[in-house]
Amino acid sequence: MPPFKPSHASMYPVMDTHIHLDAYGAEDREALLSSLAECGVQALVAVSMGLASCAEVLRLSRQAPPGRIRCAFGYHPEQPLPDAAEEEALFAWIRANQGAMAAVGEVGLPYYLRQAAEARGEAFPLDGYVQLLARFVRLAAELGKPIVLHAVYEDADIALDLLERHGVHRAHFHWFKGSGDTLRRMERLGCHVSLTPDVVYKEKTQAVAAAVPLDRLMVETDGPWPFEGPFAGRTTHPSMIRQAVRKIAEIKGLREEEAGRILYANSCRFYGIPAV
Repeated sequence: MPPFKPSHASMYPVMDTHIHLDAYGAEDREALLSSLAECGVQALVAVSMGLASCAEVLRLSRQAPPGRIRCAFGYHPEQPLPDAAEEEALFAWIRANQGAMAAVGEVGLPYYLRQAAEARGEAFPLDGYVQLLARFVRLAAELGKPIVLHAVYEDADIALDLLERHGVHRAHFHWFKGSGDTLRRMERLGCHVSLTPDVVYKEKTQAVAAAVPLDRLMVETDGPWPFEGPFAGRTTHPSMIRQAVRKIAEIKGLREEEAGRILYANSCRFYGIPAV
């Protein structure tokens, strides 16, 4: 199914603030990138899984029109920890390529990996992941970059402890799941939260949309992660964000275009990107 193409009247600008662009197959990725302009998608924040992923995201950004792909360099936590040599190589690479980086990310804590291990009756030491996340938080502070976090439920509070300790306030919690108390703590620190297209059909995500102030919200796809509801069977595309915006507008009691422009402005401001 082709991506949604907005009517002229609804052509407010869109930014996908969290997408695994390098995880798409080459054909799907080419089709996605070639359709962004006609869908009104101004920019993507492409996050990374590790060193090889960082290098691929950087390559893709250099092939795209200037400003279309914004790079986030990091190490996704839902995988085994890197060994010492891999970790040092990654941090050295990030420092060497910091000029091409919009943010540190995706980094965080392995909630789902830990849950799976514990369900099998296996111990899952978390200390190494916390230490790695702390190092990424310090890197974000050192480089003056925002940080993109995979930290859900109780893991978000561990991440918030680290952010507070190192004075990092430009934190983007993607696809957040957690308590109202944690959300209020994030608000006090100045963090932002992004919502995926599942806000269209999931009540829990709708509750997050209602709880987070509009000026702290952004939108994302986390593509190529697949969605259900009206998106079932479709390759995840940044144009799906418009349906998420429509639902957020409904929740916030705004017109779709007004909500869309606010969400886009939030994203530009957070990532230091000139708005169109």
